[in-house]
Amino acid sequence: MATTKNGKKTLHDGDTIVVKGARQHNLKNVEVEIPKNKLVVVTGVSGSGKSSLAFDTIFAEGQRRYVESLSAYARQFLGQLDKPDVDSIEGLSPAISIDQKSTSHNPRSTVGTVTEIYDYMRLLYARTGIPHCPECDALINPQTIDQIVDQVLSLPEGTKIQILAPIVTGRKGEYQSLFEDLRKEGFVRVRIDGETLQLEDEIKLDKNKKHTIELVIDRLIVRTTIQSRLADSLSLALKWGKSMALVDMGEKQLLFSEKLACANCNVSFAEVSPRIFSFNSPYGACPDCHGLGSTFEVNPRLVVPDPKKSLADGAIYPWSKTSNPYYIQILESVAKHYKFSVKTPFTELTKAHQDAVLYGSGEERLKLKHESYDGKEMWEYKKPFEGIIPNLKRRH
Repeated sequence: MATTKNGKKTLHDGDTIVVKGARQHNLKNVEVEIPKNKLVVVTGVSGSGKSSLAFDTIFAEGQRRYVESLSAYARQFLGQLDKPDVDSIEGLSPAISIDQKSTSHNPRSTVGTVTEIYDYMRLLYARTGIPHCPECDALINPQTIDQIVDQVLSLPEGTKIQILAPIVTGRKGEYQSLFEDLRKEGFVRVRIDGETLQLEDEIKLDKNKKHTIELVIDRLIVRTTIQSRLADSLSLALKWGKSMALVDMGEKQLLFSEKLACANCNVSFAEVSPRIFSFNSPYGACPDCHGLGSTFEVNPRLVVPDPKKSLADGAIYPWSKTSNPYYIQILESVAKHYKFSVKTPFTELTKAHQDAVLYGSGEERLKLKHESYDGKEMWEYKKPFEGIIPNLKRRH
């Protein structure tokens, strides 16, 4: 119960919608209090007035009030909305109604996308949002060229790097005029969709496909003597990349920005745009679920259904249904590295050894050895062990 300025008592306290005297259609002077910010279900037998209350009274009045707040010019395109037969509705905000016939089982379709409010929310976040680092929650500030140079020089000496300027990211088009401008400026190479091409060659792109174009600025080997050249190359990359520069180290890439960077974590971020707030865009979707909101996970109990078995006896069920010696030989290499026996029952292995088998060695490099299917050749190399569960997720 709340009190108004004139001293009158009211049920409305700001957290509820209070309906009084609803008589729309078959409603009989209904009074109801509905909490806000909750999932509220209106239920009842057919003909009891569910739709009359939810759609024809509450939604209709919320829509009518919203339209009344618009300019006279805008209202002329929306028409006149009739007031529902109700004494009063307090605490009502602009309302959204979705017809049950228009619902979709597509996981990429939500209330936000169906009502198209999501587009406005993405625009709002992109234009008025204040970015913070996802790691330390610090405010993201501009990064100077000197700070970028210092970060690149902190890489291990002898690292081969390539300086690139991201010019086009995930956009459709042929970009012939862009390539011609780059040729006139004296540039030699571009990287398109991960493939490095010579600008002197004829480059044809499918105008209906999205492309990523990066201008190759320089190729260097990290040494203390390259500071001046590195600074010049990064400055040129930032100029052509519109304050963004990319340092490619082969298996890893570092993105640098003059506009958005976290000083604590030495991490740069791409420009905040509406598409990074879209789960239907590859630039905004979660890298794990790809925007679907759910993922398929591997159950360790199904991978090792009988932990009393050893690795040699087929404890790893997905790897036990093949005659290929590759899998057991890889497990023998892992066991040799961590100093345990493949003949030990899986349940008797330490937690660390079980995790190494199931989830991999992380960054640690192991000496892995296996022979060909016919036994005529043997391969030996050092690399991190992927782990059985990551292997199954990647393959399936």
